[in-house]
Amino acid sequence: MKHPKLKNIKLLLLDVDGVLTSGHIIYSGSDIEIKMFNVKDGLGIRLLQTAGIEVGIVTGRTSAALLKRCSDLGITMIYDGIKAKGAVFDTILSETHLQAHEVAFVGDDLPDIPLMKKTGVSIAVADAHDAVKKHADIITSRNGGDGAVREICEMILDSKDLLEKIIENCI
Repeated sequence: MKHPKLKNIKLLLLDVDGVLTSGHIIYSGSDIEIKMFNVKDGLGIRLLQTAGIEVGIVTGRTSAALLKRCSDLGITMIYDGIKAKGAVFDTILSETHLQAHEVAFVGDDLPDIPLMKKTGVSIAVADAHDAVKKHADIITSRNGGDGAVREICEMILDSKDLLEKIIENCI
């Protein structure tokens, strides 16, 4: 599904818990945090990167599981342990030399709203808090951790008329 505002996106920023994951966190007996990521979301991220669209992380938590997943996907723009997500946006724009309308952010809960208000396209996952949905330009049909990121990646590629060509190259 095409969305006119997505045509200009050069950077997709993602929250983690509730967006890249279902929001569940498992702790082992030895204080190891375990997160479950969706492989389909990972492929969507790879497809964006192949098309020259950068992907970054802005999350309030820090975890080794996230750093491992980012390493596997080649995501190097990682802002973790960020309590005031809106405050980091100017730094991101400065470091990337992008304009706000070229950045999209996917969130699911209240701490995401300040960043959603600043980006060119604000996106909420289907199971996001109602207040987050009120600030979203787009609401996914899929829940966080269940293909919502893949849905957005394909929507961006489709809006840029790149999806069909990328699918053809994958087959």
